[in-house]
Amino acid sequence: MKLKMGFIGFGKSTNRYHLPYVLTRDHIQVKMIYSRTRKPELEEQYREHGILFTDELNSLLNDKEIQLISICTSHSSHYEFAKQCLLHDKHVLIEKPFATTVEEAKELLALAKERNLLILPYQNRRFDSDFLALKEVLVKGYLGELVEIESRLDYYRPDAPDAPGQYYDGALFGLGVHTIDQMVSLFGRPKAVYYDIRSIRNPKNPDDYFQVELFYPTFKVILKTSHIVKTPSARFTAHGTKGSFIKTRIDQQEACLKAGIFPPTPGFGEDDTDHYGKVTFTDNNAEDHILPIPTPQGDYGRVYDHLYESIINGKPTYVSEAEILTVMEILESGRKSSTPTIVILP
Repeated sequence: MKLKMGFIGFGKSTNRYHLPYVLTRDHIQVKMIYSRTRKPELEEQYREHGILFTDELNSLLNDKEIQLISICTSHSSHYEFAKQCLLHDKHVLIEKPFATTVEEAKELLALAKERNLLILPYQNRRFDSDFLALKEVLVKGYLGELVEIESRLDYYRPDAPDAPGQYYDGALFGLGVHTIDQMVSLFGRPKAVYYDIRSIRNPKNPDDYFQVELFYPTFKVILKTSHIVKTPSARFTAHGTKGSFIKTRIDQQEACLKAGIFPPTPGFGEDDTDHYGKVTFTDNNAEDHILPIPTPQGDYGRVYDHLYESIINGKPTYVSEAEILTVMEILESGRKSSTPTIVILP
């Protein structure tokens, strides 16, 4: 049975991070894409897939065959579009961030539950290869009792022309939403959160730097992003009582997509052996080891595989309601707090 779906929005997100994966999956059919502005040349690239294009939102919302709508529009529009989709009895996937406030998130989740529908965030970075490598190291217990994890997503983009925006247009809501979610998916709700959130290139613009620390009972997680990092740090560094793990290079899916290389092209998103992560640990016989960790294959399309299983076969969702709200609460506490500060989560 095919899952028939549509998209709201036909920009970079839809074309780069969604369609290349969905269109390789036989169990999912993209029937229609709504865009406020038609783009005939871009639309032509998808004619062979039989996709319909419209600038009339009701054409999408009122199509009885469409079960799922993926929302890939500006952050401020997510809530309103999602609400309309739910009221038209569509399951919903929302690009990050899920909403701009916790109140909006709770309202959407309640409406979906009331109408027996699913509404989920597009947390594609749960399927980053570097994150999957970290998960493998943790599951295999190489590190012993965890002490600290540092997760960094940095850039070197020194120029920052005036681009005023809202708090949800900054790095915390744009990138932190993913790195926070990765850790919440592993460890659940933290006890407390430290925030240092700044705009370091241009004070007229939303934040472009953050350090967020999640405190758990016996360890902590450091999440950092800066747009002024000339020499990048490791993507993941993890330390435990028996060893350490370092993964230097980030998942390569985005680099391939930006270069116009799409799945299922051979080698898409693959890491080479020189960039495998390494774990250094002491075993139970007090012997030291240095072990390369082959990078698992990342695949953002697994978001849609999970959605299919949840919508068609009733399987549990890949992101829980508790995780959605925890991530939103951490984001909202950060934007409401002075910086630096520590917030105790209820």
